[in-house]
Amino acid sequence: EVQLVESGGGLVQAGGFLRLSCVASGFTFVFDDYAIAWFRQAPGKERERVSCKNTVDGATDYTDSVKGRFTISSDGAKNTWYLQMNNLKPEDTAVYYCAADPPPIPSCSRTMDYWGKGTLVTVSP
Repeated sequence: EVQLVESGGGLVQAGGFLRLSCVASGFTFVFDDYAIAWFRQAPGKERERVSCKNTVDGATDYTDSVKGRFTISSDGAKNTWYLQMNNLKPEDTAVYYCAADPPPIPSCSRTMDYWGKGTLVTVSP
């Protein structure tokens, strides 16, 4: 059974930082072509992709609003990926979800196969 478990959310003041973690079980991405990602959903808004990474070629992408502030990374030995969030803004407040999509053609979309239950990030002014 595949499970993704996020952690690291919390309350932080604007300008602060957090690091989210996503621990995966039931599959390993280190030797296979997965897409691993972070999404977020703010109250009353649609879920949006924050960042995505391909585990084979390392290619990453970010939504414009977080470029230069957020960094996605992964640790194959721990079957874990991270989202380092710096210079947080109140508009970053949301529930953050990690997601993964398996080979042969992994996709960084809202239809990714595997999802965590989310961790809440609240940024105060």
